[in-house]
Amino acid sequence: MSGSGAGWRIIRDDLTHPAVVALVELHLRAAHENSPPGSVFALDLSGLRDPRVTLWTAWEKETLLGMAALKELDATHGEVKSMRTAPEQVRRGVAAHLLDHVIEVARQRGYGRLSLETGSNAPFAAARALYARAGFTPCGPFDGYSDVAFSTYFARAL
Repeated sequence: MSGSGAGWRIIRDDLTHPAVVALVELHLRAAHENSPPGSVFALDLSGLRDPRVTLWTAWEKETLLGMAALKELDATHGEVKSMRTAPEQVRRGVAAHLLDHVIEVARQRGYGRLSLETGSNAPFAAARALYARAGFTPCGPFDGYSDVAFSTYFARAL
């Protein structure tokens, strides 16, 4: 990783490190606190262990910086999942570095499209801005999603 992430490393994670488990739990709590009932699609630990999902974590020495996952929807379509920066690491470019990594892996896998779902209210504004900066544009629901009252959907051609 380069730029503000010099010295950071991104690893494929096995979801066993206590800091990673705690970040997943924080991610789920925040999703439920900031979303109406029935509008949370964040993956829990078992969902992140699905063979179609790959999770990466970013580290600076022994400090967890954040996480991001990629779910294979089919041979040409992936979904960005579980983007979360550790609270103490916000505004350091962690999410952008992780998203760049997910995009690069999706390209290497031969996906033609990457999609994602996120919330439409203020707590998700930073995420929506990140995705827009990375070239994602609004789209309709995909892969069985149907919530249009709260969810916002984005996609990017690769």
